[in-house]
Amino acid sequence: MTPHRPTAPASGAFRTDAPRVGTLDVPGATLHYEVHGSGPVLLLLPGGAADAGMYAGTTADLAARYTTVSLDPRGLSRSRLHRPLAEGEEHEVSVWSEDARRVLDAVAPEEEAYVLGCSSGAIVALDLLARHPDRLRRVVAHEPPLLDLLPDPAPHRALFAGVRELLRTDGLAAAVARFTEGLGEERPDPAADPPTAGETAGEAEPPPALREMAPRMHANMPLFLEHVLCPFSSSPPNVDALRPVAHKLVPAVGRASREQEALHGPAGRLAATLGIDLAEFPGGHLGAVETPTAFAAHLIEVLEGEGG
Repeated sequence: MTPHRPTAPASGAFRTDAPRVGTLDVPGATLHYEVHGSGPVLLLLPGGAADAGMYAGTTADLAARYTTVSLDPRGLSRSRLHRPLAEGEEHEVSVWSEDARRVLDAVAPEEEAYVLGCSSGAIVALDLLARHPDRLRRVVAHEPPLLDLLPDPAPHRALFAGVRELLRTDGLAAAVARFTEGLGEERPDPAADPPTAGETAGEAEPPPALREMAPRMHANMPLFLEHVLCPFSSSPPNVDALRPVAHKLVPAVGRASREQEALHGPAGRLAATLGIDLAEFPGGHLGAVETPTAFAAHLIEVLEGEGG
């Protein structure tokens, strides 16, 4: 395992909002990670086909209080696999959580870290807490789609398997359309970030890092749908390992995604199983992207033990 310490961008004048970029060689991959700010370490684990750029909208607020560390999961964007996946080979939650632990060890080897994981990143965060509770101070798991926690997971498993099969037979556009339709619609959240004048006029301008991520995310989507969606959502959390460290865990949901059972439901069931509180965040499943200011503010409250 060979760490390459983060460095500032080399071109032109230094941008204070630019990340300190590092790479880390781990078994089977070379990971790309980014560091902003200073203070206690906050590891940000992206979900779906997203990468480190997912949290660009929250960076300014979070990096004012924390050293934020975000990474591209192995095989996505700039985190390169050392060999292609074989036919039928799946990504594994345990491997991704060990990747996250190794990044923490490279950036802050002596420090307990805060963690936020969203969607599939929340599944990784739960596994990281189960395996390495001594490395973590508090973990927010926002809407992990852990289908086994639902009263009737079968329809959702069928949806995800159908999306994967549609990718193979009809291509990416058809698979994404079915995925979006099957998950259902969010409902408006009046407590989320109010629209700016530009957004009201239909001219919303996301942060540069988020705009730059969009083509990478599109390129990542086939790998996510083929090799991540089904195995991650079917991977049961280690409740026995989480129970003694449940005081470090905050399962979380978005207010706007209450009608999306596969996304919203598992966190509530996990909270009830462990006898801990469920936190409710502004926005929906993509609250960190779509309502970043309100999301970051509430995250700070939750990490510091003031919100729920």
